[in-house]
Parts: sequence; structure tokens; C-alpha cells
Amino acid sequence: MMWVHVYFGEAVPRPPLKSFTGHVGVADVSTQAAMAMVVMVVVATASARGVPPKRRHVITSTNGSRFFSWKLLILLCVSLSCLVVLASLFSLHSSYLSNADSSNHFKVTRSTVSRTFHGPPKIAFLFLVRQNIPLDFLWHVFFKNGNVAKFSIYVHSAPGFVLDESTTRSSFFYGTQISNVIQVSWGESSMIQAERLLLAAALDDPANQRFVLLSDSCVPLYNFSYVYNYVMVSQRSFVDSFLDVKDGRYNPKMSPKIPREKWRKGSQWFTVVRSHAEVIVDDDVIFPVFNKHCKRRPPIDNRKGKLNLKIQKQHNCIPDEHYVQTLLAMHGLEGQLERRTLTYTLWNQSTTKMENKGWHPITFSYANASPQRIKEMKSINNVYYETEFRTEWCRVNSTSVPCFLFARKFSKGAAMRLLSDEVVGHFQISAVLDTPP
Repeated sequence: MMWVHVYFGEAVPRPPLKSFTGHVGVADVSTQAAMAMVVMVVVATASARGVPPKRRHVITSTNGSRFFSWKLLILLCVSLSCLVVLASLFSLHSSYLSNADSSNHFKVTRSTVSRTFHGPPKIAFLFLVRQNIPLDFLWHVFFKNGNVAKFSIYVHSAPGFVLDESTTRSSFFYGTQISNVIQVSWGESSMIQAERLLLAAALDDPANQRFVLLSDSCVPLYNFSYVYNYVMVSQRSFVDSFLDVKDGRYNPKMSPKIPREKWRKGSQWFTVVRSHAEVIVDDDVIFPVFNKHCKRRPPIDNRKGKLNLKIQKQHNCIPDEHYVQTLLAMHGLEGQLERRTLTYTLWNQSTTKMENKGWHPITFSYANASPQRIKEMKSINNVYYETEFRTEWCRVNSTSVPCFLFARKFSKGAAMRLLSDEVVGHFQISAVLDTPP
């Protein structure tokens, strides 16, 4: 900090300058220079008027010295103006850098890797979970019956959580949690940021050519070989995507970056090809808009009375049901999609007051995860989208196939029933009784 003292009376001792260490920015230097210049201008002005400040030795002013003082005053004013201009330019430059840093805040970094790889292409299984993998014993059988050279596993869990022999039954999950994790809240943009972090980690391996997003309650409906061939034979991504015209989740403040006609809705659980995964990870335009304007509407609070009406008029935008679909539509990539998800969900549509409760997925228990129910899931071959009057027939390369490879939400009991019925492979239930919880 620079001390500046101007006295027009008697001389007063200047306080000693405080010593300091640290970095002095350009703005600090320009400010100090401007302050010093102000002092010199004030002194010069006083001299020009013939009113010099009192000093120990006073020199009588003459016409020549006055002319010299005016020249000095003009020169100092010009110099001061230049400093003001430079300071303004520096401020604009700092503002630009600040805005750039703000944009980079939403960018997910990934290493640049070669696209070449040796061996078979792999499916990256991306698990977005709260903490552990409650159905790890089922997935262990699924992966055990597969080819380890054809898959990789990535888990986004709670910060600080580690998957090892004390926290999971399956060795396939040891050390699979990614290092860059965030705290995730349902209905917030942190959900889609976690998805992007999973994709970024998986993209570091050039052998990963397909990326499947799964939850902690997802189960496979087929064995590994069937799933691998189904996914790999298609050159398209499987992203549930349709026009959202009913529930008013679109916020007009998103325009013009996200026009209304590009707004899409669909299931969160996608399977994408590598090029589309890169689009999602590299996005630093659409995600900031979602982060700012796509918010979860707060629940009704009876204590707030009539204020609830105003609160409930807010756009109830659930980011994870809109982000990937809208982003790919913005990039003109819908022609490269199978516009359906590979993960089956049974929604409870019996609620009458949607504004209070909303629809929720039904959780399958041991009782309702019967072989007949699983057979019904696996026999579905088309999906109807009411808002578009569109029937999506499930095909891969023009070949009719079952619509779903995975299903949710399954309890531990339901998962054990899948194993006992050998849906994903032969397994003895007793194998999980003495293993970690």
C-alpha cells in the first residue's frame, strides 16, 4: 500500500512506509502512478497560480518560471490522461479473462489420447451411484461370464468413498471409482455434471467405443455376450429423446442459446458412441445454461401458505431428463440416434395429484420380479411416444430386436431372484451370504 500525503500548511513528518511482500499487479502499479501524478498536478497548479506550498525555502516566482509551470502542468495532464486510458484497457482485459474463467468453470477436462488401440473395442459401463454398488453380486456374475478385454468399469460415488474388499462383494469393482467426483443432488445440474465426469474418465481409454450409463439399481436382462453384440453392432447411440410439450419445463430465459424447438426430454440412462460422448464432455455452452436456468422446483411447504402458488409457478426443470437429448439436438445429431433407451423403467402413473407427488419408478421386489415379468420386459419390441405420435420400433441395423437390455429399479431380493432363475448366468445364492454387505 502506498501512502500519499499532501500538505499545504506547515510541513508534517510523513509516517514511515510499511514494508510488505507479495505480488503487485498491473492494476496496483497503475493506481499508484495515477495517485502520484495527481499529487504532482496539484503541486504544479498551485505553483502556476503563484501560491506555492510552504517549505523551508521559498523561491520567488517570475514570469519565466510561471510559463515553465504551465508547460509542466499541460505535460502532466496529458500523462495522466494516458494513464487513465491504460487503466481502462487493463480493466476491460481483466473482465474478459474473468468471463473466460467463468466459462471454463463448467468445462470438463480430459486428456488428449490417440484414437488407435490394440485388441477388441470395449464397452465402458458407467455407474452413477450414491455410495456403494448394492447389486454388485449380480453384476459380478454378469462380468465373470464376459470377456475382460471387452469391457471397462467406472463408478462415480460419494466423494471419499473407496471401492475395495471391505465395501464390495465383487473384485470387478475394486478401485473403479473415478478420482474427480462431486457431491450429487437429485434434480440439480450436479447430476449431469457427474455423468460428464464419468464420460471424461472413460474417454481416456481409446479402446472404449461405447458408453453405457447405469444407476445403482440397474440390472442386466441378458448375459454379457448378448449385450456386447447388441451394442457393438450398431453405429448409433441409444438416447431416449422426444418433444417436450406438456409439462412446461422449458425456461424461456434459456433462449436464444437453447431455442424452444430444440428442447427435448427423455430417459437419463443412455448408451452413446464415442463421438457423441466427446460432444457431451467438450460442451461448455449448453451446460452453463442448464446450470443457471434449469432448476428443480422446491416442494410445497404448508408453512408458506399462498407463497406456494408463486413458488410452484417456477419451471420444474429436471436436468438429467433433458440435457443430453437437447445437447445432441442442438448439434444436429438426432439422425445418428436410436431415439430410445436400452433401460426399462416401469412408472407409477396412478398418482392423481401430479403437482404434489409426481410419477416415480416402481421398485421391483423378489415377489414381482417373477420369470413371467422378466419375460414380458424382454418381449417388448416397440415404444410409443405420445407427444410426437411416434412409434419407435426397436431395430439394430434394420433387424428387429428386443427394446431393453437393462431394467430398474431392482431391490436386492429381486436381483437374487434373477440369479436363481439364471437370467445372466448360473449362480448359487449361498455365494453372497458370507460376503461383505
